[in-house]
Amino acid sequence: MTEERLRVVLAEDSAVLRDGMAELLAVRGCAVLAAVATAEDLLAAVAAHRPQVAVVDVRMPPTHTDEGLRAALRIRESHPGVGVLVFSQHLEPSWAERLLADGAAGIGYLLKERVARTSEFVEALHRVAAGGTALDPEVVGHLVRARRRSAVDALTSREREVLALMAEGRSNRAVAERLSVSERAVEKHVASVFAKFGLLASPSDNRRVLAVLAYLSGPA
Repeated sequence: MTEERLRVVLAEDSAVLRDGMAELLAVRGCAVLAAVATAEDLLAAVAAHRPQVAVVDVRMPPTHTDEGLRAALRIRESHPGVGVLVFSQHLEPSWAERLLADGAAGIGYLLKERVARTSEFVEALHRVAAGGTALDPEVVGHLVRARRRSAVDALTSREREVLALMAEGRSNRAVAERLSVSERAVEKHVASVFAKFGLLASPSDNRRVLAVLAYLSGPA
């Protein structure tokens, strides 16, 4: 059976980047349903095609300020089943917080200059489409520095490292490779994080996503 292609809508105001990204994603097995240049066209494309994930630039016409992020919030409100991956040269911490305010599931925020391989970007798209997260480490760092959280304060330094990598969307195996420890050690740290955050196993909740949300948007 042929694997279903990931359905994507792409919004990028640069024609060269937009066409190049569409071609790269197609080669990587994604179905680019629409590639548009404005936030207004993005919203129309999402409503018409109902993609699994929308790729959104931050600064788009007509003012080139925050049109893309405003559109991302509207997609979250109107089409909660559509994942949103913000892909931009610009880091806007306040907007990242707003995107995460109602939950971290199905959200990504990556900086263009820090994505080294197309495969990484496509993997992030699949994670976001599946309800996971894909956050650039710089985004995570800004969000964490902006807050103090009693639950996070209770974590060990290693547990914080593990949780920060989880926020980037990394699996236990990938976390273990990054920290040069065993996967079993990572599993123990993750279990400890869940316990300290009071996250009990539930068939309806993704505890990794809930832990990331608590990490990024806990009380000030």
